[in-house]
Amino acid sequence: MKIAFLSDIHGNAVALEAVLKDIERKQVDTIYVLGDICYRGPEPKRSLQLVQSLNVNVIKGNADEWVVRGIKKDEVPDQVLEIMNKERDWIVSKLNKEDIDYLQGLPTELHFEAAGLTINAFHATPDSLFDIVLPAESDDTIKTKLMTSADANIYVYAHIHKPYIRYINGKTIINIGSVGLPFDGVRKSSYAIVDIEDKRVSTSIERVEFDWEKVIKQYEDLDYPNQNMENVIRNAHI
Repeated sequence: MKIAFLSDIHGNAVALEAVLKDIERKQVDTIYVLGDICYRGPEPKRSLQLVQSLNVNVIKGNADEWVVRGIKKDEVPDQVLEIMNKERDWIVSKLNKEDIDYLQGLPTELHFEAAGLTINAFHATPDSLFDIVLPAESDDTIKTKLMTSADANIYVYAHIHKPYIRYINGKTIINIGSVGLPFDGVRKSSYAIVDIEDKRVSTSIERVEFDWEKVIKQYEDLDYPNQNMENVIRNAHI
């Protein structure tokens, strides 16, 4: 069984289309979406429609929660709180009530069996949409924050926009990076493939080129409220 995990689209429908074409070429059996669909990108509505058209399991990310109820003090640095809520208001203006209700109703975790192995998938950690667990964390931190489901063989998460794969005590931990806003300096979308056959597992981080110049022009043409997002796309770094 070949499974694709993608996340952190952030309203970048151009990148999402590129990733979905790549997934189609690789003939995966199923797709899971780990949140952050609309917020901070030029095409929130089309991104959401593309995700919904897949008819697959989708969970909530912190940015989906922000679209639903706004960004609260202490969830981001004080100096960016105002502009990030302006962005949120802009995103909401492009959606309707059914879209907001869809985001609000998303579950926050997946726990399922695939080809005889158990996979635990979540946006940031099993207990939080907001906690940050970076690639260089110690094994003990990874185990404490991410590997709380003892029966899982594979743990998959997103949120930090920096993909990696690690192995601890015979188990696999994958961060799938970001479709729409990579932060690792590589100006390409990322997603992960987990391929399970006879309980043997192969995992990979896939990088996909997208038309980043087109996305920057979309921000400009739409008069998006945060001009710095153009630099984030250009540099693949926050």
